[in-house]
Amino acid sequence: MQKKTKLILVVLLPIQILALQLLKHVPEFIESFYSTGIFPVISKIYRYVFGWIPFSIGDIFYFFLILLLIRWIFKNIKRIKTDTKNFILDVFSTLSIVYLLFNLLWGLNYYRIPLHQNLSLDTEYNTEELISTTKRLIKKSNEMHRKLGFHDTIKIESPYDYKQLFKKTLNGYQNLSQKHPNLNYNPLSLKRSTWSLGLTYMGYSGYYNPFTGEAQVNGLIKLYKFPVVSCHEQAHQLGYAAENEANFIAALATINNEDDFIQYTGYIFALRYCVNEIARRDLDTYRELLTTINPGILKSYKEMRNFWKSYENPFEVFSKLFWDQFLRANNQSNGIKSYSYMVALIINYYEDQPF
Repeated sequence: MQKKTKLILVVLLPIQILALQLLKHVPEFIESFYSTGIFPVISKIYRYVFGWIPFSIGDIFYFFLILLLIRWIFKNIKRIKTDTKNFILDVFSTLSIVYLLFNLLWGLNYYRIPLHQNLSLDTEYNTEELISTTKRLIKKSNEMHRKLGFHDTIKIESPYDYKQLFKKTLNGYQNLSQKHPNLNYNPLSLKRSTWSLGLTYMGYSGYYNPFTGEAQVNGLIKLYKFPVVSCHEQAHQLGYAAENEANFIAALATINNEDDFIQYTGYIFALRYCVNEIARRDLDTYRELLTTINPGILKSYKEMRNFWKSYENPFEVFSKLFWDQFLRANNQSNGIKSYSYMVALIINYYEDQPF
């Protein structure tokens, strides 16, 4: 790359940052021009190109990218002192290219109209509404637990392998798209990540690769979590960048699935969010409600807590801090701690309709 080109790219970096700060004030433009205009085409092309491949192209891409980065640092480390100006030029011109590609291929979705506005939902709720919805979710979760043929005290295991679960997620989105056409999902591009152990140590159940459009699921998590995590990453593929919005869509996609087991995973997922929110507001009510949840469901929650606890490490703290700051820098003011918004969507969406 010529020096003049590098200089142009470096100058473009702050211009890009400034442009994004301006674009966040016109979410209607992002929504119509990008999120529901250009991006669905980009996403569908990626899913057609890479979705049929049985392994993750994105994982391989990141692997070689890391190798190239290590190689470049090793070869150029001395330039920090001997050729500082050009070293900085190389670094920031490359960052400018990556930043531009990231935003064109995916990142602009962070600046779209919030989901609650598109769905005409309130973002406020009181404790009484929270408790009422939680009780409804407990009743439904317990019913689904029994419907699957298990005793209340038995922890339910997945009757399917991960490939079957991936395919079955399509049904929930097909049903959901009848009411919300923007949630029409096809073709399938879900992969079990090659780097699942690394994801686990970083504390993540999955990730979306903006450069290949693939949805990656951590292959080490329990299979009963696969439907929700899969639907969460599929929501990202549909252009819903906010984590809390992707969680809400994952809950809808699993609850609207015709398969009883996948429905069950959606109900206990939404229930966990609501119960945790009650714990933050009213510990006595929280303890009382826990006694009404089937012990088998609580065992599943405990199993996942123990799973993540067994992989706790200092790097996870750094990883989560980095991701939190990344989200804040991309128009997600609450970072990864945005439970109440997800709960508000659940409460207000199901306010006048049965689960």
